[in-house]
Amino acid sequence: MDYYARIAPVLVPHLTGRALTLKRYPEGVDHQYFFEKNATQYRPEWVKTAPIWSEGNHRNVYYILANDLPTLIWVANLASIELHPSLSLAKKIECPTMMVFDLDPGPPADIVQCCQVGMWLREVFEHFGLKSFPKTSGSKGLQIYVPLNTPTSYEVTKGFAHALARLMENEHRDLVVSDMKKAVRVGKVLVDWSQNDEHKTTISIYSLRARERPTVSTPVRWEEVEQALKKKDAGLLVFEAGQVLARVEKMGDLFEPVLKLKQKLPRLSSVEQQAGASEEQVKVTATVSEPVTKRKIKKNTAGAQSSKRVRKV
Repeated sequence: MDYYARIAPVLVPHLTGRALTLKRYPEGVDHQYFFEKNATQYRPEWVKTAPIWSEGNHRNVYYILANDLPTLIWVANLASIELHPSLSLAKKIECPTMMVFDLDPGPPADIVQCCQVGMWLREVFEHFGLKSFPKTSGSKGLQIYVPLNTPTSYEVTKGFAHALARLMENEHRDLVVSDMKKAVRVGKVLVDWSQNDEHKTTISIYSLRARERPTVSTPVRWEEVEQALKKKDAGLLVFEAGQVLARVEKMGDLFEPVLKLKQKLPRLSSVEQQAGASEEQVKVTATVSEPVTKRKIKKNTAGAQSSKRVRKV
């Protein structure tokens, strides 16, 4: 509760207006937990909720909106150690404001290998003139966010994410998989594209994780990702609550642009990809709107240096 009270100035803006799923640990992190979507009826009148229709339940589910400090502290007092918000605002639940890639390492791979995959993804985004922002999951992986804040749909973001995940898999079969099956993930990094779904949530930025150590899902700079990869040191991207508070005091909110930056995804004109296809058979073609064409690509030296490979996208 103390951590959430102190991190609130940078956390609350990322929760405001978003349907929040609570992951509650009433007896502590070593005991049973449960997810709670529908707000308990035993709540103060000032806790705001948003009714969202559930096809599975054939009724509205009333999600909590943690729009302010009192609500955040009330949620923490329910032993909701982890916070899982929607990728879209509750008032327009069908329109994600961002796209996310959850890079999940299969042991013995760790976050260092995730850093390599994250850098490859960054190159592709830069080719399209898109900015991306990394954060640790607070557990064992790395997550890459692409802010949109423009009209779109989960059909678009999920389709784009899936196509890109499969492209990464075909170009880097020794390290990347896009298939969820655990049997194929040993020693590799799963590029989890499936989080881009109206019915799924991702761990919030600045959320605590329910682990033995109080680790936090922490925004990081791309330079920090490169450094961890260069030194092959997973410990460089592990942050506990106290460290995160100190980082925010020094750096501010590194994830603030995710709330405001307006970007549009390229329109995928065709996706020709099959499981097991050779690199020559894999073609993901895209048409990019005029503002995100050669003019921006020329300015991007990283994209230009890797253009031979990225042009396949």
